Amino acid sequence: MTEDRLLQAQRHERLLGRVRDHGAIRVRELARDLGVSELTIRRDIAALAARNLVTRVHGGATLPAQPRPALRPRQAWTIGMVVPSLDFYWPPIVAGARAAAAALGVTIQLRGSRYDPAEDRRQIGRLVDEQQVQGVLLAPCLSPAPAEADRMIDWIGGLPVPAVLVERQPRRWSPAARRIEWVRSDHGLGLEMAVRHLGDQGHRRIGLVLSAGSPTSAYLARGWADLGLPDDLVFAGPDPAVAACGRGGPTALIVHSDPDAIAIARALAGAGLDVPGDLALVSYDDEIAHLAEPALTAVRPPKNHVGRIAVELMVSRLLSGDRRPVQGVLVAPELMIRESSLGRVVRL
Repeated sequence: MTEDRLLQAQRHERLLGRVRDHGAIRVRELARDLGVSELTIRRDIAALAARNLVTRVHGGATLPAQPRPALRPRQAWTIGMVVPSLDFYWPPIVAGARAAAAALGVTIQLRGSRYDPAEDRRQIGRLVDEQQVQGVLLAPCLSPAPAEADRMIDWIGGLPVPAVLVERQPRRWSPAARRIEWVRSDHGLGLEMAVRHLGDQGHRRIGLVLSAGSPTSAYLARGWADLGLPDDLVFAGPDPAVAACGRGGPTALIVHSDPDAIAIARALAGAGLDVPGDLALVSYDDEIAHLAEPALTAVRPPKNHVGRIAVELMVSRLLSGDRRPVQGVLVAPELMIRESSLGRVVRL
C-alpha cells in the first residue's frame, strides 16, 4: 500500500510538472509516457482537480484559472482577438488566451479571419471601430513580399489601441513596429532540436519539407539557413520529398506539418519503404502526429503558452501604458520523441 501511494505521488508530481510546463496535458499521451492506463491518469486528474491544482477538460487537464493579483486590472477590459483560423493549430492558442483572460478578469472578443490581408483588415477594423475593445491580439497574414508585410505592420502600429502579434513578428524595426509587441513559438529552436535529435540517431543527410504559404514554414526556412544546412535538401511539399528518397537521398525528413508527414509515411509504405528503417520522420506541429502509424516524433509548439503570454502582455501594457519598454517574447517548443525517428539503416 505504501509503495502504491508513492507511485501515485510520483505520477501526480509528473502530471503537475507537465501541466505547469505546457499549460495543458492530454490523457492519452501522459498514459503512454508513464506506462499506465488512461483510466489511471483520469483518476489522478480527478484527485488533483478536487484539490484545485488542475482543471479537468475533455481529454485532459489545464492549469486552474487562478488570478494573478499583480496583473489584475482595476477595471473590466475587453481584448479583441483575430486569428486566421478557428481550427487546426489555433484552438490551443485561443484556449490559452481565454484561460489567462479568465484568470485576469478580462474578456476576449474572438473573431475568425482567413489567411488574407484584406479580410484581416476588415475584421480588425470592425473590432476597433466598434470601440468596445481596449487592445487587440492579432495573427495577420504578413505577405512574403516585404513591402506588403511592412504596410500591414505600419497599419497595425497606427491603430488607436495597443496590439500584440500572436505567432507573428515584425520583419524589421520601424516607427510603427516599435509600438507593437509580439509573442511567438521559437520555430528556429524547434527545428534545431529536431536536427540535433536526428543527428544523434546517426543521420547526416536530413531534409526539410515546407508547406507553401505557411508563416511557420517561413520561420523554419529561416532557421534552416541559420544552421547552414544545404538548400538542395529543402522540399516544397511532400511529392518532391518522396521522389528524392532513395539511394543518395535524405535518410531523414523534418516535415511541416502533421498531415504532410502522414502523407509521406503512407507514400513510403506504398513504395515498400519502412519508417524509420529506411527513412526517419519528424513532424512539425504535433496536432495528430501521435495517431500516425508508426507514431511520429514531432516538434510541439507551445501554443497554449503563446495564447496565455499574449494576454498577459496586453494586460501589462494596459496597466503600464508607455511606462515600460515594448516586449517581444520567444517561447521554446518541445520535442516529442516517438517511433518514427528511432533506429535507422545506414545506406552505403
